[in-house]
Amino acid sequence: MKIAIIEDELLAVNYLRNLLDQQSIVPVTEMVILRSKKQAIDFFENHSADLIFMDIHLGDGMSLEIFESVELFTPIIFITAFDEYAMRVFRHFTIDYLLKPFEEEDLHKALQKFISIRSNFDPEPVLRSISSLRQAEGPELMKRFMVRDGNKLKSIDEGNTAYFFASGKYLFLTTVDNQTYIYDDTIKDVIHKLNPQLFFKINRKFIINKNAIVEIIKHSSQKIELKLAPAPEINSDVFISKRQITECLNWLKS
Repeated sequence: MKIAIIEDELLAVNYLRNLLDQQSIVPVTEMVILRSKKQAIDFFENHSADLIFMDIHLGDGMSLEIFESVELFTPIIFITAFDEYAMRVFRHFTIDYLLKPFEEEDLHKALQKFISIRSNFDPEPVLRSISSLRQAEGPELMKRFMVRDGNKLKSIDEGNTAYFFASGKYLFLTTVDNQTYIYDDTIKDVIHKLNPQLFFKINRKFIINKNAIVEIIKHSSQKIELKLAPAPEINSDVFISKRQITECLNWLKS
């Protein structure tokens, strides 16, 4: 089998490669090492693999962003030092989610799971059919959003969502009653899943619900500020980006 390893840390690459060389569960005929998001995108645009090992944090970005550029139907075993992406990665064809540092036994269990799935199910025709249907039907809009509340999961409907805002590596959801939660997605991805009549991406940091706007302040033709309720604790001054002003004002009128 041809295996691709997407990992930017050389020690981690060598550790995984040694374990794969020593195991006998999966016969490895070729191993491709991809050290960055860009290398992975360039590779999968023209090549394929039977199994992918993928770290999440790479030197040039998040490996999950690879899915925005190429369509992958290859089984993936994620290997990362972070546990907060576990829910998100299973949107893809994920076999297992290994937390660093992992042991040889953890890898063997993941490979056995891969072999078991592979021997009983060929996902590619089904996944390609689903993908074609989704493209024909257009994106499915989300009405509710699952967030973490301590050790529990909580569902928040779109009417109770005031806005999404990005800060650092995280995307946050703020509710009408001023509760803020980490939301497991990216601002670039989530905008395509929202009702466009209700939500608008006004700049690189904010997606707002139309009903959260309480005041529009026009400083100049190229500088328009929005006052939101509840007011953001981070990035309290909220401006529409210059490129979005005309489209956003038209959206507000509709």
